[in-house]
Amino acid sequence: MSKSSSMGRGMLAILALGARQGAGLPGGTVAGIAADLDKDRSQVSRNLRTGEQEGFLSRTGERTSYTLDWSLLTDAQQLTARRLYTDGAVALEHLARDTDEACFLGVLHGAGTVTIGESVPASSNLVGSWLGRPYPAYCSDAGQAALWESSDTEVRTVFAGVDFVRHGPNTPSDVDDFLARLAAARVRGYSVVDEEAEPGLYSLAVPVRDFKGEVAAALQIVGTKARLEARRTECAAALVAQGTWLEARLGYRQPLSSQD
Repeated sequence: MSKSSSMGRGMLAILALGARQGAGLPGGTVAGIAADLDKDRSQVSRNLRTGEQEGFLSRTGERTSYTLDWSLLTDAQQLTARRLYTDGAVALEHLARDTDEACFLGVLHGAGTVTIGESVPASSNLVGSWLGRPYPAYCSDAGQAALWESSDTEVRTVFAGVDFVRHGPNTPSDVDDFLARLAAARVRGYSVVDEEAEPGLYSLAVPVRDFKGEVAAALQIVGTKARLEARRTECAAALVAQGTWLEARLGYRQPLSSQD
C-alpha cells in the first residue's frame, strides 16, 4: 500500500489515532492527528471522515474527537474463532489423510494446552480422544508452537511457579531448557516433541496465526516415535502446508520480508 495513495493516507490517519489511544494520549482530534503526522488538517479531516463512513472510526459525544470503533475488531475476532473450528476441522482432515497420523488443534490455556480439534485415523495406533483435555504446555505437543511468538519474559511469566514434572524421558528440566528447545524450533520452522510428554510419543507442531499476527492455535501431528520419526520430513512439509492454509483462512498475511 503506497503512502501517497488516498487509501494509504486514510490508513495512516487511522493508525495514528490508534497509536495515540494506545499511548493513553487525550483525544483524537483532527488537529492532534494532523500534528502527529505533520500533514495538512483539511486532508486529515477528510481521511478521518472517510474512516468514520467506512465504520473504522466513531466520534465522541462532543463530535470533536474521533475514536476507534472496536465493533469491527470484535466482529473479526468472533469470525476468527468460528473459522478456527470450522476451517481447523478441514485442515485436520486433510493433514490426517495426507500423513495417516493423528492430528490435533490445540490452544494455550494458562500454563497448559487444551485440544479443541482432532482427526485420528484408525491406522494411527492412537486410541481415545484428547478433546477438551488439558496438558502441561512445557511438554505438550502444542506448547512450543502456542508460545512461538512469545518473548522469553512472557514464557517465564507463563511458567512462573510451575514445577517441570517429568512425564517422559526427555521432558524439559526447567524454563531455560524449554526456551532453548523453542529457539531451535523457530530456526527449524516447526517444533519436535520427542518423548517429552510420555515415553514413545513423538510429535510435530506449527503455530497458527490470526489476522492480528497473534498465535491462535497450534496444529499438531502426533504418533509413536517408531512410526513418525522416520517420516518427519514429509510429515513436517504437510504440516507446514496445512498450517499456512489455515492461517490464510484466519486472515493472517505474512510480512513482505518473509515472502521474498
